[in-house]
Amino acid sequence: MTYTDLPGQPRPGVPGGAATARATCVLAPNPSAMTLDGTNTWILAEPDSALAVVVDPGPLDEAHLRAVIATVEEAGKQIALTLLTHGHADHSGGAARFAELTGTAVRALDPAQRLGGEGLGVGDVITTGGLELHVLSTPGHTADSLCFHLPADRAVLTGDTVLGRGTTMVAHPDGRLGDYLDSLRRLRSLAVDDGVDTVLPGHGPVLEDARGAVEYYLAHRAKRLAQVETAVENGHRTAAEVVAHVYADVDPSLWPAAELSVRAQLDYLGEHGLI
Repeated sequence: MTYTDLPGQPRPGVPGGAATARATCVLAPNPSAMTLDGTNTWILAEPDSALAVVVDPGPLDEAHLRAVIATVEEAGKQIALTLLTHGHADHSGGAARFAELTGTAVRALDPAQRLGGEGLGVGDVITTGGLELHVLSTPGHTADSLCFHLPADRAVLTGDTVLGRGTTMVAHPDGRLGDYLDSLRRLRSLAVDDGVDTVLPGHGPVLEDARGAVEYYLAHRAKRLAQVETAVENGHRTAAEVVAHVYADVDPSLWPAAELSVRAQLDYLGEHGLI
């Protein structure tokens, strides 16, 4: 689950269809202020393989789940495995039904989200149908957040850790800002050291400058953190007061989500003796 706190940004093309040689997006029909254009369900497969992997089947929407299956079948492939980037319902709510429809296991970091198979661990490499997909630990948005590195396409699937538009919330108390900053730095290293240039996000359009996107996120978080610290110094003590002051340029309907991030920021500042 996400929110955008950067009003006035352009709205690039909504994803849908082939994004890379191995990644195809099917957009779920669940647009909202919290999910942007909807949840991106990703279908991954080697071009010459008969097997496909689905990442984040999305919400419990029968038409969407069947559309994902139809897209795979139209490509002459069969779904062999389902993966989750994290357990928020807009990504995982349809996973049990999807597993029932496809007969696949659902692998996730959180044991509560797994169905009919083993989980996912940091450093695991998925090799279904010859696909090479590396599992990355990227907590912060949630404690169970994962990203998936697709080296053959110089791409990374980021779930809600990096979005195609705007920024994501740190879902306090499950999400922690220190963890999130470490995860962003991990993704920056992936771009710098491993040549990743494409972000396949859980919401919003594909990004073609992975390093630039992550560095923007880091700069944005530093700016917001400084604003929160200043707000506290000026007497805004509660999370709600800080949100009203710091996020005054954001649609008030998004303030409850912003408050979760502010609580995470306040915890971070307190842990580091800054407030």
